[in-house]
Amino acid sequence: MEHSYESAAALVRAIGGATAEHLLSFVSSLATQQYSVSYVCLLAQHALAFGHWCEGNRISFHDLKDEDIVRYQRLRSRRRSRCFETRRRELHALELLMRFLRDRGVCHVAQTHAIAADEVAEGFAQSLKRDQGLAVVTVESYARWTRKFLVWRFGQGAVCLRDVRVTDAGAFVKSEAKRIAPAALKNVVNALRSFLRYAQVRGEVSAGLAASVPSVAGWACTPPVPRAISAEHAQRAVDSCDRRSAVGRRDRAVLLLLARLGLRACEIVRLTLDDVDWDCAQLRVRGKGGRQSLLPLPVDVGEAIAAYLQHGRPASPDRHLFLRSLAPIRGLMEGSDGIGTIVRHALHRANADAPHRGSHQFRHALAVRMLQLGASFPEIGQVLRHRSPQSTSVYAKVDVSALRKLAMAWPGGAR
Repeated sequence: MEHSYESAAALVRAIGGATAEHLLSFVSSLATQQYSVSYVCLLAQHALAFGHWCEGNRISFHDLKDEDIVRYQRLRSRRRSRCFETRRRELHALELLMRFLRDRGVCHVAQTHAIAADEVAEGFAQSLKRDQGLAVVTVESYARWTRKFLVWRFGQGAVCLRDVRVTDAGAFVKSEAKRIAPAALKNVVNALRSFLRYAQVRGEVSAGLAASVPSVAGWACTPPVPRAISAEHAQRAVDSCDRRSAVGRRDRAVLLLLARLGLRACEIVRLTLDDVDWDCAQLRVRGKGGRQSLLPLPVDVGEAIAAYLQHGRPASPDRHLFLRSLAPIRGLMEGSDGIGTIVRHALHRANADAPHRGSHQFRHALAVRMLQLGASFPEIGQVLRHRSPQSTSVYAKVDVSALRKLAMAWPGGAR
């Protein structure tokens, strides 16, 4: 039988059984997510094998437990004749099937061995979302570090925040400082302070305990010089994208948003189809803290986005502007490194000379270029959507010509 989505569904119908209804819905969901036809047929066969095992052991999907899944996996792993690739695809099929069944409430959610620290961290995360409106990535980071601190202090047992001492936060930060860089350590400090302020409001810790969290050494008066890619090499990265392929059209539009508008990676990920106003040539950008801005849409950026939408973007109910190129077809996940991957591949193809492989260098390059063309710092800050003038002032260091005029003559030097 020729492989098709219909043939995979027909296979499930022909074999039948008590689990056929759920397996048919599973196959349909795989087709909706645009998995390849051959892969859907393969996953359907593995899902059928698991369904038959459940029926043979008189286990319905509604009564399926974690130990049943483990028992099935152990049984299948004993077959020595099966190659690693077959085993890997079987595990992937089972993972997708269980996720599908759990999302629809057919079977029980996977059991987790929660500890007291998990409950406290989850309450803190809910407060951050509800009361402070922080970004999802920030909430997850703060909750993760809070849980780690609580496990470090209380272990797997009960959490009594009244037992937290002034020296605990400093000792925890000191222990983490041995293994992570100062920039990452600042996230730990911010998370701890936020959590202790939350606990103070709830009356669970003494007032002022958040102030006991030590600061990470830094020098606000000497921020690092922005590391920007040159305009020539940035253009080479953009030109390296293959305009004949769907992925190339998408990557070119992403790189132009980085280079021409200076968008952050997270802002590109958040873009939706509704954010592009074609009539007014504007783009709505959701920045830090949920703030929204309207930016003008340059002609070349608009043409690149239009080319991707017309000849590259897969058909999908997902409203995100940029989608994954591989199944499951959906928007790039916030907090993932999807934009960074696009940048790294482009820099490699173009053999570009870049200070690093991240996407933020394009934002720095835009600011440097504007400064060289005579733009003022308030104008640059407005384009980059900086809240503080201090954030924009760091670009004064890259204008060497202007700085040379301010330099005092060296005593005894040439005149």
